[in-house]
Amino acid sequence: MLEDVIIAIAAFVVASGGTAAVVVLRGRRAGQGGQAGRGAGTAGGRAAGTPGQAGREQAGAAAGTGVIEAPPPAAEPAAPAAPAAPEVERPPPSAGRLARLRGRLARSQSGFGSALLSLLSAGRLDDETWQEIEDTLITADMGVGPARQLTDALRTQVKITGTRDPGEVRAMLREQMVAQVGLDLDRSLHAQRHGDLPAVLLVVGVNGTGKTTTCGKLARVLAGDGRSVLLGAADTFRAAAADQLQTWGERVGARTVRSDREGADPASVAFEAVSEGIEAGVDAVIVDTAGRLHTKTGLMDELGKIKRVVEKRAPVDEVLLVLDATTGQNGLRQARVFAEAVDVTGIVLTKLDGTAKGGIVVAVQRELGVPVKLIGLGEGPDDLAPFEPGAFVDAILGS
Repeated sequence: MLEDVIIAIAAFVVASGGTAAVVVLRGRRAGQGGQAGRGAGTAGGRAAGTPGQAGREQAGAAAGTGVIEAPPPAAEPAAPAAPAAPEVERPPPSAGRLARLRGRLARSQSGFGSALLSLLSAGRLDDETWQEIEDTLITADMGVGPARQLTDALRTQVKITGTRDPGEVRAMLREQMVAQVGLDLDRSLHAQRHGDLPAVLLVVGVNGTGKTTTCGKLARVLAGDGRSVLLGAADTFRAAAADQLQTWGERVGARTVRSDREGADPASVAFEAVSEGIEAGVDAVIVDTAGRLHTKTGLMDELGKIKRVVEKRAPVDEVLLVLDATTGQNGLRQARVFAEAVDVTGIVLTKLDGTAKGGIVVAVQRELGVPVKLIGLGEGPDDLAPFEPGAFVDAILGS
């Protein structure tokens, strides 16, 4: 009996041991299969260029843990955005600009006007006082001839009327000054398209007068009046001139024709600008020229060449001479030389708000026999205004 029990126990142990061995074996085989899967995954991942990813997917499948999805491919970097085009501005119209800017002119000219009114309103107007009045006008760069003429006319008028009333004296002074500035001169800017051709405006002047800036501001004046403009950068001797002019043009949507190399022939650039202006059908072409030294005769001759070359494509409607109002008599000397090189049709006086010498308007007109057409009254983009004699004199006298 006992032997039967021992035999039964031994049989059970053998049977149990055998089952455990099978379980362990199966476990080892499964582990080896997982390791093999992981090894294959590593190799496969390296071959595919994604280290270990494919191997982990195979190992997960062999171990019964599911498939791990690969991440989506990385997006390609976006191309850099193109620079935004500058916003085209709409400048104010030219009409009434001087009236809007007269405060700046009055601040700089008030000493000149106040001195005259004070002398004329004095209790006694003797020879010494009239000499002071004439000297004040000369100091304001009016010139000896015009100053003497104005003083004599005013002296006669005061003597006839016998008035000392400040209001009447102011009115008489205003009348005489407006007469000296000149109401009979044609100050219109010829910048209208005629026939199939654009108006051509040639801008000349020496270095430092604000010539290129004046071209840009003039483009704004015309754009404000609803006219299309093209700019020609014929100042090829100053590296920054073309860039500066192009920046001005972009603000009002005006194309700038320029050379791709420094020191190119200015006449050829001007010719190309006018040619493109004709093809584009613009209203006006503004040509900036080099700010040449007026003492170099050869350079003055080149200005004449530019004008002659341009006129092979279209007539030049305006030759505008830019003068710095603060230079006084030196500006008059510049005006004489430029007038000999090209037929100047109008004067642009810049920096008139920075000087008390408003008499330069009278002097330069007398010197050249051409009118002041535009005046600059500040550093702002819209501080260039058509010249109006009445508003100018009123600003000087503070009325």
